[in-house]
Amino acid sequence: MNAVTDSLATSAALAPGASAPEKNEASDRFLKLLVTQMKNQDPLNPMDNAQVTSQMAQINTVTGIEKLNDTVKSLSSQMLSSQMLQGAGLVGRGVLMEGNRLNVDAQGLATGGFELGGSADSVKVEVLSGAGRVIDTIDLGAASPGRNGFEWQAPSGASTEGLRFRVVAKTGSAAVTATPLNTDQVRAVSTVGNTLQLELASGASVPYTQVKAIS
Repeated sequence: MNAVTDSLATSAALAPGASAPEKNEASDRFLKLLVTQMKNQDPLNPMDNAQVTSQMAQINTVTGIEKLNDTVKSLSSQMLSSQMLQGAGLVGRGVLMEGNRLNVDAQGLATGGFELGGSADSVKVEVLSGAGRVIDTIDLGAASPGRNGFEWQAPSGASTEGLRFRVVAKTGSAAVTATPLNTDQVRAVSTVGNTLQLELASGASVPYTQVKAIS
């Protein structure tokens, strides 16, 4: 059975990257060797049925894995195409994701959000310049756990380049965890590997999986 085993090993080695004809040739060689050995076996010392069954099972396993790999590749390609079609519908839509960028529209209005880890009786949003200096503070008062939003109107003539924001939330003197969320607009979609990427108006590119809400 050594020749049969060697042929099977060759078939398995070809499985990942070999062409279909090469894979079929390897399987054919295996079966031919097996049939030849069975024809020429010693009648007084025949081949073990269990061994023959095991060898057949191995070649079937190799063939099955090849077919499974081809099926998975096909499904992955179909899913990516479906994602692209769905992603195209996001172009022009607003998205909410984790981040502290403050994007100001043509009317000078900026919107943002945050997620609180617990109730807060005092929440303030500090607007930061590109240099990190506090240029305005929005007092929101008390807020509930979970997602919250805010708006900010930029002063006329003020620079809006590189604006950021910081959320300070407290209950009494204890700080409450606040995760900043920024808004942006989808300009285009693309793919990187098997991941759908969103090209945003701010110039950033983020995976679709990072989006928390769409408007």
